[in-house]
Amino acid sequence: MSISEADVRHVAILARLALSDEQVSRLKEEMNSILGHMDQMQSLDLEGVEPTSHSIPLRNATRPDVVKPGLSRDLALMNAPQAENGAFVIPRIVGVEEGA
Repeated sequence: MSISEADVRHVAILARLALSDEQVSRLKEEMNSILGHMDQMQSLDLEGVEPTSHSIPLRNATRPDVVKPGLSRDLALMNAPQAENGAFVIPRIVGVEEGA
């Protein structure tokens, strides 16, 4: 299968992309190259090869989930520009009416 310039232009319209003639030509070549590689992979004999999501085994590299004490409320609010009743005070940005 190969991609034509008309196919590239159609996909560009669907993706709402404005492409120059040079970009269309370059993308056509790149997409046809990708399809060529896919054709090569399709022709491989994979009988007996187990499907995998990764080529090498993966190990989770996260640290153990250990409960540790967090910041106290007073320490967390220490550098807040404004605090009230143990909470941050932030300016209202949703539903603000002019002159309110």
